[in-house]
Amino acid sequence: LKDNYNFKIYPVIQSVAGVLAELPVERLGVFATKATVNSGAYSREIQKLCPCMEVLEIAPPEWVQMVEGSVPLSLWERGRGEGLDLIRKPLEKMLKFKPEKIVLGCTHYPYLLPLLTQFAPADMFIDPSTYFAQYLASALLPKVGEGARRADEGEENFYTSSSPENFVKAAQMFYKVENIPDMIELQ
Repeated sequence: LKDNYNFKIYPVIQSVAGVLAELPVERLGVFATKATVNSGAYSREIQKLCPCMEVLEIAPPEWVQMVEGSVPLSLWERGRGEGLDLIRKPLEKMLKFKPEKIVLGCTHYPYLLPLLTQFAPADMFIDPSTYFAQYLASALLPKVGEGARRADEGEENFYTSSSPENFVKAAQMFYKVENIPDMIELQ
């Protein structure tokens, strides 16, 4: 992407890999989407910096749909029954690996912490968005003096790799705006 566009791209996984690689752990679990797990991105980036760390990536197939509402809320909101199995089964598989920490490598997964912590301690889970925000702050704060704008100035552009309509629907769950501008679908 960075070769095709004239703006700075801050990749989440590569940005937080340095922090994850410095964790005092030998075994790290990662829950991520199927595409991310298939790419091996977390393992590859962390092991570039810490080759001795073992990383297991697992894609829990229904977790994104649970948060976005495609899996009926009644199945999981009360933390029991079939919905709880959708959480428990991937977590049991992960816990067999005996990770010391587990990265919730999708923006949706931290919303499932109340259910995840029914099976594992809360301090076992890592929300990489915290590290990413710190990375962005350190990258962007030096530029603040270089033409900083007021918070109500400027423009917002959203880019998506597919289905702008679905992106708008999902984005409105997390981002409070009256009108999301036209989306640009990357080809």
